[in-house]
Amino acid sequence: MAIIHLLDDDVAVTQACAFLLESLGYEVRCWEQGETFLAEVNLHQVGVLLLDMRMPVLDGQGVHEEMRRRDSTLAVVFLTGHGDVPMAVEQMKRGAADFLQKPVSAGPLQAALERAQQVSIAAFSRHEIVACYQQLTPKERQLASLVAQGLMNREIADAMNIAVRTVEVHRARVMEKMQAGSLAELVNRLQQVL
Repeated sequence: MAIIHLLDDDVAVTQACAFLLESLGYEVRCWEQGETFLAEVNLHQVGVLLLDMRMPVLDGQGVHEEMRRRDSTLAVVFLTGHGDVPMAVEQMKRGAADFLQKPVSAGPLQAALERAQQVSIAAFSRHEIVACYQQLTPKERQLASLVAQGLMNREIADAMNIAVRTVEVHRARVMEKMQAGSLAELVNRLQQVL
């Protein structure tokens, strides 16, 4: 199960929420300041950030914006006592998984966290695929693009003006670097980055 990060400057709220989440079986980590959270947490993992909107220095919107800038794979669920519909709509447009009002009961909170975890899993998967793709050389990227277009080895060799055997070698390296066990898996992974 993914870790749940709680970021709220109200310690009493954080402790109560952490107690509730732990009783539901979640692993919880509490934070009081956005700057500390951003400095210390691994932003590229599967997990959910339950984020308060109003906090001193760096507010929830600022934290969310910085996470987007850093391409974080953590899903964000706003949990605030100071929200309104336009604010919720704006944050959802910016990629928040959900927007909840305090106080929230266990059912809606758990449902939001489950949806957010799926969002984070998908984001993390894509992040890993992009990291694999970035390991490819320019020639391997060109070949990968042609493979994704459905070209056969002979057609790729003609298009790249190289020998079929060279295509086979490059293709094997692309499969390995992209961590693909089959052609179908390779094409699926490439479609997420091309």
